[in-house]
Amino acid sequence: MIGAFDWFVPDLVKKIDPQIPVREYYSMKKQIITIAGSLGSGKSSTARAVASALGFRHFSSGDLFRRLAVERGESIEAMNISAEVQRDIDLKVDNLLQEMYRTDGKLVIDSRMAWHCDTAAERIFNHLQEEGRMSEDATSVQEVRKSIDRRFASEQKRYAALYGVNATDPLNFDIVINTKHDDLKTVTAIVSAAYYAWRIEEKDI
Repeated sequence: MIGAFDWFVPDLVKKIDPQIPVREYYSMKKQIITIAGSLGSGKSSTARAVASALGFRHFSSGDLFRRLAVERGESIEAMNISAEVQRDIDLKVDNLLQEMYRTDGKLVIDSRMAWHCDTAAERIFNHLQEEGRMSEDATSVQEVRKSIDRRFASEQKRYAALYGVNATDPLNFDIVINTKHDDLKTVTAIVSAAYYAWRIEEKDI
């Protein structure tokens, strides 16, 4: 991480298909921001705050995932385990995201895998080193850490099997932000500024 804001643009992240003219590539950009992040990094809070700041709509695949878990009578952890072998769970989320990409604009999506659905959106990754954020109903930091580790292992295994990717590889994203030392207001400002700069690039081509 570099700079006063502790954020960076990975050198190789700007992947442009050599078969697509540069001007056409930038004209494909959409007013959509995808925000992924390590567990406990504040991606959902960031997505809501950025959507509010930009006047965009917010969608959380995590909220959808939780609703599906309730419908199935499962906990989130159990749902993650089920999703490792039942692809229909992730396909429901994928299909909804694809429909949003086709029909929506001015949208902030907080989702682990939304970056993988459409490269014409700006892709943000919130990274939090070491400890996660403490939830209100957690009884100890150790409990939070164990739960995060179990979910992380399950999700990494699932996404590697389904999509053949490492979902937390920084090279998947346009911007990576370390949220450990910055408050929500600062992170929101960083994401908003990065989004405007990303859109301006299109006009400069």
